[in-house]
Amino acid sequence: MFIKIKKNCGILMENNAMETGIVVPVSSNFLINLNQVAEISFYTLKENKKRQNIDHAELVIPTNTRVIHLTMDYRYESHQEDRPGVFNRQVNQRAYYKLFFLPECPGEYEELRGYIEQQVLNL
Repeated sequence: MFIKIKKNCGILMENNAMETGIVVPVSSNFLINLNQVAEISFYTLKENKKRQNIDHAELVIPTNTRVIHLTMDYRYESHQEDRPGVFNRQVNQRAYYKLFFLPECPGEYEELRGYIEQQVLNL
């Protein structure tokens, strides 16, 4: 099952493939395979967060921004590492995506969260 993140002026993204503290606006549509997501958390920022944009200019993410934090499965980000003295070492990293939904665009957050929660069986 895939979720589609649509390009939108009100969604910012952070992931661990970028430098720490860098966030970028979602500028093109992309898909995330929910079968490769290990953990999902939803939360709302209680205070402003200082980050940087891709040009390293300061960017403030405001209070009440909603966040969907997707932590991917180990299989999503595994690769072989061949170094001198280490043969076929398997490196496992947990990739993550943080999607920041700015307060002025609540509809996209609600739609995406509702879809994800439909896939959850509550016991």
